[in-house]
Amino acid sequence: QVQLVESGGGSVQAGGSLRLSCVASTNLFSTYCMGWFRQAPGKEREGVARISSGGGSTYYVDSVKGRFTISRDNAKNTLYLQMDNLKPEDTAMYFCAARFLSCLSATWLPADFRYWGQGTQVSVSS
Repeated sequence: QVQLVESGGGSVQAGGSLRLSCVASTNLFSTYCMGWFRQAPGKEREGVARISSGGGSTYYVDSVKGRFTISRDNAKNTLYLQMDNLKPEDTAMYFCAARFLSCLSATWLPADFRYWGQGTQVSVSS
């Protein structure tokens, strides 16, 4: 069983920045495709970004391209999401997730990821 623990959420004004972290309790972290998802109240969970096991490939949904950066430190079993120029529509609970298989074959569907954290809240005011 893999445990994922997110941190770094908070409340910021539009245009501000936050950096989310996700620590994984597994020695196999460096073999997993990792992703960030978010879920706003009353909405479905949606993919935000994902990164290949070695960190060489990253993928973003259009709404965050140029503003968010996903990265990972395999030596620390930690995944990051740097969020800049935040907008009110970015307000949501943010989750990290792990996938056994390659990121290349993944979609933005939550079902493509096996393990999930409990989430960290991000609130952006206008």
